[in-house]
Amino acid sequence: MQPGPPIRHTFSPGPGAAIRTIAATVVLAAVTGWLLVIGKDFLLPIVIAVISVYVLTAASAWLGRQPVIGRLPEIARRSFVLLGFVGVITVFGSVVVSTAQELQTRLPLYIGNLRRMVEETAASFGASLPEDWAARTMAALPPVSLQDLLSLLLSSLGSLAGTIFMVVIYAMFLMSERAGFAHKIDAAFPDDRAALTHDTVRRINRSIGDYLAIKTLINIVLAVMCLAILLVFGVDFALFWAIVIGLLNYIPYVGSYLGVAFPVMLTLAQTGSVGVTLLVTALLILVQTWVGNVLEPRVVGRKVNMSPFVVLVTLTFWTLLWGIPGAILSVPLTSMIAIVLAAFPQTRPIAVLLAEDVSAFEERQA
Repeated sequence: MQPGPPIRHTFSPGPGAAIRTIAATVVLAAVTGWLLVIGKDFLLPIVIAVISVYVLTAASAWLGRQPVIGRLPEIARRSFVLLGFVGVITVFGSVVVSTAQELQTRLPLYIGNLRRMVEETAASFGASLPEDWAARTMAALPPVSLQDLLSLLLSSLGSLAGTIFMVVIYAMFLMSERAGFAHKIDAAFPDDRAALTHDTVRRINRSIGDYLAIKTLINIVLAVMCLAILLVFGVDFALFWAIVIGLLNYIPYVGSYLGVAFPVMLTLAQTGSVGVTLLVTALLILVQTWVGNVLEPRVVGRKVNMSPFVVLVTLTFWTLLWGIPGAILSVPLTSMIAIVLAAFPQTRPIAVLLAEDVSAFEERQA
């Protein structure tokens, strides 16, 4: 009797494999979150530098498409962009320092304007306040030392300056080594994994680079429009507040309106007029609404494919981890993670759950 052909057994992954995958994902996420928390001071400048390089690369590519400057060598265009980046960071730092110094000198004036506004409001309703109402109010509040606040502010400015310096250094080295990154991938992954890595990196570059470049341009337009409004009404530190509004507009949903709240409060303290404050508030909110609901959806589109709920959840997550910088970086960081998850069959379902439009996954599966 001739022996029959060997029997081949095919094993399909059972529910145990799925449970192990989920458990491994949860453990990996927990360990990663722990590392992000304890390594914040080390990782944050690197992440900001990487995100900045996307914007700088897009700016360099845009210069390459211009008639005259586009004829320059690529290294010259990158050097020009880096010099501009350093100049912008220097101007921002000087504006922050000068604003902090002037705010300290004008604080008594703001307090006097608020006190007079409260007294005039009470008088318009036929009420009279006791002469020592301001002292009683200050006594009822928790004791706050202006010296302690100044020390905290100076310490924060020193920490910010150190972070900015490290970001500039990291960005310069990343820009200089970017050209050889593709060759490093080929040397590190000589098999099919190199092609997968190249595809993942290209998708990240295209998605994040386009989003950040367009978002940055929109934020500049928003900051310029808000600067014009603040200058018309003579609001103090108009340039500083315009920069703050532009930066906070990177934060989804709440950032733009949070940026408006600060100059509005200062307008009230500076002018002591509710009418002027309401007018400034209405104009700033009008600009924010037009940019957020008209300009940005038309220009940005779906550069980052994430559902609104996921954006909100990740905004909370990154804010809890890294504060305001985490909130600003939440969308690019989560988009990078989603693209990496989509590159592997084991984690692709997670990327599908994070996405708003799943048609690309359906086409790839078909």
